[in-house]
Amino acid sequence: MELETRAREMLIRYPDSGMLTKLMAVALWAQGKDALPYLQMTIELAPDDAEAHTNLGNAERSRGHFESAVAGHRRALELKPDYAEAHNNLGSALQDLGRLEEATACFRRAVTLKPDFALAHCNLANVQALQTQLDESEASCRRALELNPALVGAIVQWAEVQAARGEFARAESLLRRAATIEPDSPEAWAGLARLRKFTAEDPAWLKEARRIVALAQAPRRELHLRYALGKYFDDVGDYAQAFAHYRRANELAKIGRPAHDRVQVTAGIDRLILVHDQAWMSRPRPNANRSERPVFIVGMPRSGTTLAEQILASQDTVFGAGELPFWDKAASRHAAACAQGEDEPALLASLAEEYLSVLDGLSADARRVVDKMPGNFLYLGLLHAALPRARIIHLRRNPLDTCLSIYFQNFSAAHSYANDLEDLAHYYGEYLRIMDHWRRILPPGVMLEVEYEQLVEDPAAWSRRMLEFVGLPWDPSCLEFHRNTRPVSTFSKWQARQRINKDSVARWRHYEPFVTPLRRLAGAD
Repeated sequence: MELETRAREMLIRYPDSGMLTKLMAVALWAQGKDALPYLQMTIELAPDDAEAHTNLGNAERSRGHFESAVAGHRRALELKPDYAEAHNNLGSALQDLGRLEEATACFRRAVTLKPDFALAHCNLANVQALQTQLDESEASCRRALELNPALVGAIVQWAEVQAARGEFARAESLLRRAATIEPDSPEAWAGLARLRKFTAEDPAWLKEARRIVALAQAPRRELHLRYALGKYFDDVGDYAQAFAHYRRANELAKIGRPAHDRVQVTAGIDRLILVHDQAWMSRPRPNANRSERPVFIVGMPRSGTTLAEQILASQDTVFGAGELPFWDKAASRHAAACAQGEDEPALLASLAEEYLSVLDGLSADARRVVDKMPGNFLYLGLLHAALPRARIIHLRRNPLDTCLSIYFQNFSAAHSYANDLEDLAHYYGEYLRIMDHWRRILPPGVMLEVEYEQLVEDPAAWSRRMLEFVGLPWDPSCLEFHRNTRPVSTFSKWQARQRINKDSVARWRHYEPFVTPLRRLAGAD
């Protein structure tokens, strides 16, 4: 406050000073106030100030304007290419957009330029974990903590790595260490909530969570505890309180994210249906890649894709690759190339080879490699055209259960539909529309549809059916998937290590008074 007061006084005397407007912006930012007007003034007064441009990028990111944030950081790097902080900030903005490989490159550049940059090492660890690079993520966490042993973010990220490996006791120890360093850390206390199911015997956690959430927290931090409190009350069966916290969490999440654009989503599905029609699918492609290695598990998030992957990956000739981001970029390349009249068969062959090379890098000898990126449901026509012998498993779950489960998780900004029940209902409707289209045009035998509810009702029968579908023999280990020590990339890391149960079937009925926007989806599948 004192810095802000002094800066205001000086600006009265020197209103055209870029240095003073920047100082004023820094003072406001430190207090959580709107610094954007002063950042814009700074750039007008000092257009070649790289620090001002990256500060503006940070301010735009805090408002959910991620493309503008990227532009600000890139301008800073044009002015100052070796600016490590700008590379780190650019990585964070790209991560918000779901561009994980580009974000990784930015964080790596930041730590190359500034090897003692602990925060950049921590950010690198986070984006590595999102790509299931757990060994690399742990190494980055360790490096960050060598540089700054009190960096709570690195400790929390290390705990997430341990949880992904099923090492829940180690994860808890790390989170309690983080809470010792920063007793008011929402991230540390929220992390503890993900390690097991709460009972009424957990009043100590609830007391601390309530204390911390009552403090003045930035929305990005408060929402972690709101999701955790929602889970606590869901676990103990107080569904009204659970929904109140989940609703608050989602309202907070909207603050720093762009609004969901229903018109754009519908237009995107329209384009897919128009371009990938029956005539396109029926084109002869005699030189298409004949590999049978890829297995795609698709569906809405929270529809059971992780469970299906765990079952398949328990067969000793299957490798579970987690969620690979390859086809989102590949689809953009394909669309651009076709619009320019390029040779489509050659492009499809190239995409197939590139993808198989990615799989080879993950596992050289597995007979099947499972890619469980749920959102690949958008690209099933392209997947089949490029890899006609790959198999697709589509997980379907009760629409209300699916949408509520999404609403109860802290998805990234790339899932713009996740924070509003009306948006969820719309997005789910568009998902149904494109899946209906693929059913009509994909050849018989390419896709197996698995109902989540049937899978948990009769896991033996459906596990056998999935293995038979991908051309592999039965393995009894598939019914012991919860013992599989492979890393698990999902919000429900603890749940994925438990035996199959039916607790999540018809879960929406606990929240019946609150799900009116989702009601039109009842029976939609």
